[in-house]
Amino acid sequence: MVNKITSVIIAIVAVVMLYMGGELLLLGGSAFYALMAAGLLITAILLFLNKRSALTFYALLMWITLFWIIWEVGFDKWQWIPRGDLFGVIGVWLALPFVVRPLYQGQRRFHPLLGSTVVIMVALVIGLCFYDPLPQQGTISNTRAPSASTGAGNDWSAYGGSTNGLRFSSLNQITKDNVKDLEVAWTYHTGDLRQGDDATEYTFEATPLKANGMLYFCTPHNEVHALDPETGAVKWKTTPDKNRSYLQQHQTCRGVSYYEESNAAAENSAAQPAMCRKRIFNATTDARLIAFDADTGKRCADFGQNGEVNLRDNMGEVRPHALMQTAAPLVAGNLVIVGGSVMDNGFNTGNPSGVIRAYDVITGRLVWNFDPANPENTAPVAADATYPQDTPVAWGTLSADLKNGLVYVPFGNASPDEVGIERDANSNTEKFRDALVALDLKTGAFKWRYQSSNHDLWDRDNPSQPSLVDITYKGNAQPAVILPTKTGNLFVLNRLTGEPVYPVEQVKVSTEGGVEGEKFAATQPVSSLNFIPQPLTEKSMWGITPFDQMSCRANFRELRYDGNPWTPSTEKGTLVFPGNIGVFNWGSVAIDPERQMLIATPVRLAYKYNLIKRTPETATQRTFTKDGQPYWNENFHGDYAIHIQQLASGLGIPCIAPPWGRMVGVDLKTGKTEWLRRVGTTKNLKTSFLPGRFPIGFPMGMVAHGGPLVTAGDVVFHGATADNFFRAYDSSTGELLWQTELTAGAQATPSTFMGKDGKQYVVIAAGGHGSLGTQAGDSVVAFRLK
Repeated sequence: MVNKITSVIIAIVAVVMLYMGGELLLLGGSAFYALMAAGLLITAILLFLNKRSALTFYALLMWITLFWIIWEVGFDKWQWIPRGDLFGVIGVWLALPFVVRPLYQGQRRFHPLLGSTVVIMVALVIGLCFYDPLPQQGTISNTRAPSASTGAGNDWSAYGGSTNGLRFSSLNQITKDNVKDLEVAWTYHTGDLRQGDDATEYTFEATPLKANGMLYFCTPHNEVHALDPETGAVKWKTTPDKNRSYLQQHQTCRGVSYYEESNAAAENSAAQPAMCRKRIFNATTDARLIAFDADTGKRCADFGQNGEVNLRDNMGEVRPHALMQTAAPLVAGNLVIVGGSVMDNGFNTGNPSGVIRAYDVITGRLVWNFDPANPENTAPVAADATYPQDTPVAWGTLSADLKNGLVYVPFGNASPDEVGIERDANSNTEKFRDALVALDLKTGAFKWRYQSSNHDLWDRDNPSQPSLVDITYKGNAQPAVILPTKTGNLFVLNRLTGEPVYPVEQVKVSTEGGVEGEKFAATQPVSSLNFIPQPLTEKSMWGITPFDQMSCRANFRELRYDGNPWTPSTEKGTLVFPGNIGVFNWGSVAIDPERQMLIATPVRLAYKYNLIKRTPETATQRTFTKDGQPYWNENFHGDYAIHIQQLASGLGIPCIAPPWGRMVGVDLKTGKTEWLRRVGTTKNLKTSFLPGRFPIGFPMGMVAHGGPLVTAGDVVFHGATADNFFRAYDSSTGELLWQTELTAGAQATPSTFMGKDGKQYVVIAAGGHGSLGTQAGDSVVAFRLK
């Protein structure tokens, strides 16, 4: 009776597999699943007829499957899962005594061929558990030497540690030898939690500052909290009204900025002294720049109007939620400088300007503005004038070279990001799209630009804060700026001239086959230092069963994909890899200037882009997703709306094989990647096939949204992964040294400082990320040695 039931189950599996495998075969895909389905069907028939040959036949199928798996993916255990798990389970079942015994009338309980096959393959799988072909073992052996490139010291007074944006600290009390002894010093709960009307992408991404004997950070609703750095006790906090709206595209605040007036500046200032000599600046999601007294939290009333500058000024009509500030403002000298963020693909025209504005840190007076549409005129705009709309925006954090008096602006795209039919190729707007721009710090005058993407039609913004570091590349010392990009390039440029330090090649890309009227750049820049993912093939598709892998394989075959990141978007659907989350995003990279080494966490995720034709009748029609949420890429009044979704199986699992997140160590003297490893596990993942979160931490390599921190103790600190863990690594080798599980996702960048108790602290925000689906929370957690 058992064998009859077993044969029926195998037959059902075979029929479903034959149907899906046949569809895949008709799309030009692998014939394996259709052939395997036929083999399963034969096995089921033989077993139903009580034939011993069923076991022999299935053993042969298992060997064929093994050789096919090795031919397709080698010995990557994670890619063995969808190809072999179901067939292996069936094999183990068929080899059990209660299946074998009836076929031999009780005379035998073990089938020699099938039994030995199962034993061998189980042993092989167990062996694979201890082998991973991905990690690249190596050591960065550069010795520590003094550097003119400055990071953070006892304090962490700027978003990236300093205006250089290195995410490096010279503190070395915590080392790779004692980091295992870290313990929680304190935990603070902000109380600012997402509620039903808040944006889906509600994220606690702040990097805390340590300055003025306090710890400062902002929450998603732009509350500013000041804590005692050693205890986490509240010194002061602001509680602005919360304008909760699910129409807000991003509800986040990545950091505040600190200014302290020097004694010399105070003596040389006007007769009227500043109301706050120490200030915290917060740029808000409703487009305001606010100055607070760093000691008390009260507004600095001499800044702008009652302590704030309205960043909607001179912007013309601004639609609700269309203009945002999500990055920390840049405080450089006596200026506070901001870019801005706009709603992606909301409207075809009428989007706010991407102007860069510099304000006096004391009065809030506009000192200069750099408008991409009018780059030559940086004098403050007239009070009744309006900046031209629909220009590229810089939504990431800016950097400054104070010694040479330069500001570095990572411009991204202009909305709409994925449709360029109406763009003017000769306009200033096009010239500054996806360009790193150097400006004079005092006047905003244009110095140079470097375009990281040509005629961007894929949302390839420059999202990361540029990092300024002096390097000796192949024996030649140069002042460099390093720009991480969504494509995966790391452009290493001379920061005084904009000329490439590392070679850059213009590669030919697809220019045909997009929607009517669209034009494509013939080439795209590729840096010699890049983490552009290897091209996908059908073999790259993944899943946890043969069925979702077949679905992913079929999806891959149906989509247009030219084997590079610049495949034209179409109405039928295009596979874009990497997708709009990018290889690098706002977390940027960390650089140890004393050892000339770079730590980065590149991401690998593929997305589907579908262009949806707009007509005069549908120009303003709003559409909604299956769960009733608004469709974000409407591009009202445009040629096409844009539908963007991750390339995932019906179970919500990425279709491409892991790792989806990695960590790398680069020797900047040579440009060589010395080590590479997976980061993050599957624990705490939100899945569609389980009621709760995934309970087991398989070390596949997970998406990391947030940046690393590197210290002179030769330690890399990193949260960001989708599993709620905070970890420490050896910066020389990438070896995992320590980890702890937090109560929520730490999609943020940590900071470190020296407490007045003489102990080094490391602190990180753990509040989760709405659109990534990580565990939500409201914690800031500090660690120190026992």
